[in-house]
Amino acid sequence: MSDKNLFNIILLIARPAAGKSEIIDYLKKMSPEERRQRFHVGGIDEIDDFPMIWAWFEEDDLLDKMGHPRLHTDSEGYFIQIYLWNLLIERIGLEYQKKQRDLPHDAEALTTFIEFSRGREHGGYRSAFSHLSRQILEKTALLYVDVTWEESLRKNRKRFNPERPDSILEHSLSDAKLERLYKETDWREVSKVDPNYLAVEGIQVPYVVFDNSDDVTTQRGDSLGIRLEQALKHLWTLYENRSLGK
Repeated sequence: MSDKNLFNIILLIARPAAGKSEIIDYLKKMSPEERRQRFHVGGIDEIDDFPMIWAWFEEDDLLDKMGHPRLHTDSEGYFIQIYLWNLLIERIGLEYQKKQRDLPHDAEALTTFIEFSRGREHGGYRSAFSHLSRQILEKTALLYVDVTWEESLRKNRKRFNPERPDSILEHSLSDAKLERLYKETDWREVSKVDPNYLAVEGIQVPYVVFDNSDDVTTQRGDSLGIRLEQALKHLWTLYENRSLGK
């Protein structure tokens, strides 16, 4: 799997505002040595589909102003075609491919975090996973951040900064849009077959559920560090066992 005792890719998924970006932010502010030793995470690279979605919103608003048809979303900000959700996953694969191509030979060992949310209304995780490339799936370990719908709603409201709606850490959705798109998920259906591995396109993807029902991610303190270390140590064991064929 990884020849440097580090995760190659961590697929970080959850409902919106569950704490995904807060986990990455916490790890980025840690010393490289501690990050490697405690969490098996190297230099951090990120691929998040939110900036891609936001660019579509901006482009469609500009097209509106120019008197042209919108390409991706309607006037309320919902995708015109359901397949655009899976196009984002294909874009993630393309971005990863380009990043790997352009890495210098002496680059620091990296862990790529791939981050997205999916609700049942737009195909769910089952559909999204089927569009991940084999290049990604064969190197991936998955961390699912588990919060209730009510907690997702609470934090979504709390984090909104109207001055920075395009911010990874401060963007938000309206209550109505969050409910329609993300209240119902298929995570439990997707993961119920095996408590350790997801079968995706014939590949066993190791996964761990990170319980964030008490919101240890907002403060980025010791409670987050301890729980995250436990989760990623277990995930690392599963990740290594897969590479050894166990």
